[in-house]
Amino acid sequence: MPPPAVPHGMCLKVMDDRNMKGGMGSATHPLKFMDQDYNSLQDVCLKKRMRFVDEFFPPDPRSIGEGLLEPEVMARVEWIRPMKLYPKAAFIVDTVSRFDFAQGKIGNCWFLASVGALTFQNKLLQKVVPDGQSFRHNYTGLFHFRFWRFGKWYDVVIDDKLPTINRKLIFVKSKTYNEFWPALLEKAYAKVCGSYADMHYGQVSEALMDFTGGVHVHYELKTPPTDLWKIMYRAFQSEVLMGCATPPGNQNEQRLPNGIVLGHAYTVTNVYQVMMGKYPVQLVRLFNPWGRFEWNGDWSDKSPLWNTVSDEDRKQHLQAENGEFWMSMNDFLRTFDNMDICCSCPDFLEEKSACHWISKFHHGSWVPGSTAGGCMNHSDTFFTNPQFWLKINEMDKACEQGQSNVLVSLIQKPDKRNRRNASHHDIGFYVFAVPPEASKISF
Repeated sequence: MPPPAVPHGMCLKVMDDRNMKGGMGSATHPLKFMDQDYNSLQDVCLKKRMRFVDEFFPPDPRSIGEGLLEPEVMARVEWIRPMKLYPKAAFIVDTVSRFDFAQGKIGNCWFLASVGALTFQNKLLQKVVPDGQSFRHNYTGLFHFRFWRFGKWYDVVIDDKLPTINRKLIFVKSKTYNEFWPALLEKAYAKVCGSYADMHYGQVSEALMDFTGGVHVHYELKTPPTDLWKIMYRAFQSEVLMGCATPPGNQNEQRLPNGIVLGHAYTVTNVYQVMMGKYPVQLVRLFNPWGRFEWNGDWSDKSPLWNTVSDEDRKQHLQAENGEFWMSMNDFLRTFDNMDICCSCPDFLEEKSACHWISKFHHGSWVPGSTAGGCMNHSDTFFTNPQFWLKINEMDKACEQGQSNVLVSLIQKPDKRNRRNASHHDIGFYVFAVPPEASKISF
C-alpha cells in the first residue's frame, strides 16, 4: 500500500540511540528518580549516623494508597525496618531465585511473574538490583533499584521501612524469613507506580520492559505463529524475559479444577523437548508467582507420562509443590491467553543470522487539532499524524544470508504520576513502503 500524501517537512527522522549508550539515562548512568541521589543521601546518613526516611515515599498510608486495604486494616499497619523484625536480616540469602518469594495482598502477579523471569538473567538482574547492598556494611536504611521507564533508566531510592501487621509483611513475602530483597524491590517499584495500590492489576509486559529497557513482542495464543515453540526455545537460550497470562474468569483469580488460575500472570521458565518413544514432545515450564497451585494435567509433577521418557529427560521432572510445573505446548496454547517476550536484543527472532540489531527511537505525540489525525478511516486528516522515515541501509556481508527484519514497538507514556490514574488511549501505527520516486525527497 503506498503512503498517503504528505506535506513537505511533516515527516520526522528517527533518532539513533547508539550515541546515547553510556550517557545519562543509560543503564550505566541512570537518571535520579525524583532527583534523589543514592550516594549523596548515603554519605549524609553515614556522617550524621542516622537512618534514612524517604520523604517522597513516606512510611504512612499515602504510600499504600487508597482502596487496597480496609480502613480498619490500614489502622493496624506498622512500618518496620527488617533489622527490627529480625536482627539477622539479610538482603539476599545465598542467591536470588524465583522460589524466594510469594505474592502478598496486592494483585501484582504481573509484576512478580516478571521478577521470576528476571532471576534467570544475571546481567539484567544486576542492572535492576545493584550489587553491594546489605544490612551490615555501611547500613543506613537506604536501598536503591533501577528501572527503565519509557526510554531511560532511573535509579530509585527507598528507605527500608516495610508495611506490616502483627510484625508480618503485608505484601510480597520471602519464603526465607530473614531475606528482604523481594519486599524492597516491590517497594521501589511501588514508588515508581505512585503507591502499592497503583500496582493492583496490570500486564506482565509492563514490568518486563521496565526490567530490560528492550523490545517487546506480544503473541495472542489463539492465533499463534506456527513456529512459536521454536521462537520460545531460541528466546530461552538468549537473554530474554518471558511471561504469559490466562484468560479472565467469572471472578478474580478463579482457580480451575486443572490447577490453573484465571486472570493470572505466570513466568515462562524453560522450553524443552523430550522424546516419548520415537515421538518428540514440545514442553513449556511455567511458574505461578503465588509459589503454589500448579497445573495437574499431562506432564505435571505427578503425571505418569514422565515414566515414558529417557532417564536424561526425566531429570527435568518436577516433584515439589513450589508453583512451577511443565505442560505440553498444545496444552499451553489451549490454556493461556497471551504471552510476552522482552529482551535487550531480538536475536532470537532469526534462527541463523550473524548480523546485529541496531536500535533507534523517537519521542512524539498526538496533539488534538494538530497531529492527531485518526486512523485511515479519516482520509482527510490521516496524513497529519506524526510520521517517521526509516531507511534500511545495505546489509553487512555477514548478514546477506539472513533477513532484513525490522521490529517496531510503540509505547505510551503516562500522563499522571499515579499509574492507576493514567489515561490509556487506543494507539497504533501503520508501516508503508516508500516508492522509489519519493525516496529522493530530503527532510
